[in-house]
Amino acid sequence: MTYLAKPKFHHPKIETNELGFTHRDYEGSISTLCAGCGHDSISSAIMRACFELSLPPHRIAKLSGIGCSSKTPTYFLGQSHGFNSVHGRMPSVLTGANLANRDLIYLGVSGDGDSASIGFGQFAHAIRRAVNMVYIVENNGVYGLTKGQFSATSDKGSKSKKGVANPDSPIDLAAMALQLGASFVARSFSGDKDQLVPLIKAALEHEGAAFIDVISPCIAFNNHEGSTKSFDYVRAHNEALNTLDFVTTRAPITTEYPEGAAQDVRLHDGSVIRLRKLASHYDVTDRGAAMAYLHQVATSGEIATGLIYLDETASDMHARLGTAKKPLNAMSDRDLVPGAAALAKINAGLR
Repeated sequence: MTYLAKPKFHHPKIETNELGFTHRDYEGSISTLCAGCGHDSISSAIMRACFELSLPPHRIAKLSGIGCSSKTPTYFLGQSHGFNSVHGRMPSVLTGANLANRDLIYLGVSGDGDSASIGFGQFAHAIRRAVNMVYIVENNGVYGLTKGQFSATSDKGSKSKKGVANPDSPIDLAAMALQLGASFVARSFSGDKDQLVPLIKAALEHEGAAFIDVISPCIAFNNHEGSTKSFDYVRAHNEALNTLDFVTTRAPITTEYPEGAAQDVRLHDGSVIRLRKLASHYDVTDRGAAMAYLHQVATSGEIATGLIYLDETASDMHARLGTAKKPLNAMSDRDLVPGAAALAKINAGLR
């Protein structure tokens, strides 16, 4: 089962925003992800950001690809437009939807396997074209739906559940977004809601391509030797109707730490990542310095979090292409098919 409806009742004094909506109006169905998954924390942050900005849910279009991350739009903004595309193709579908109707607020949700591998080219072109969107990558460093293979963002030397070391260098999507010309680049941690919610709010208010890389721990894969719930064990002992797997329930990982400080975060498997929150004097308007800083921090074994880069003068794809301001579905046949004379004039201008 992938859809579980939530009950409608709520406390009579529940908080409302400027539209009179409660937080429940920004929720979706009940999550079927593993308990404690960082992706659910990101969904919660998205709902909170939209609630605090008093955005009408019906004005938001959420698009995703394939993967654990791409399942999450089911769990937030249930009254919004939604489209679940094929693996790695979310950016192209979002670009087409944006060209057809610029009046909606576009939210693209993807994962590291979806955007840094099969969809890497799609990611690159959506960013460089300055599509007006919020592009969130829920980055857990593995292919969660296929049992934890390394993704393109997995750190070199990191070990899988079976103890195999990753021999390949990782792709830094935030650094790539900077290089490709994104006008808003940020990184956060799924458990740091005090940082993540304001970043999502700022991205939703930004005109142009806004990219947020969110480190999101995966708590799954109880599929190792010795587990009585592993695939091998169940296959060897299965006399029932199906093959079973089991994921231990874990608590979400959260953290709070001041600007400019570093914080070690222990993940469920015992490994530790070191987050470095940008200092208050950090200059978010210098693209070159931002790229150098990301390299510096990565070299020291840390992950920079916060608003990494912002271009307040940026324009979006519609401004660059001079597209019509009216959505295509609101145009008449005469506007959409102006006739042979208009086509001949366009072709003449291209010669």
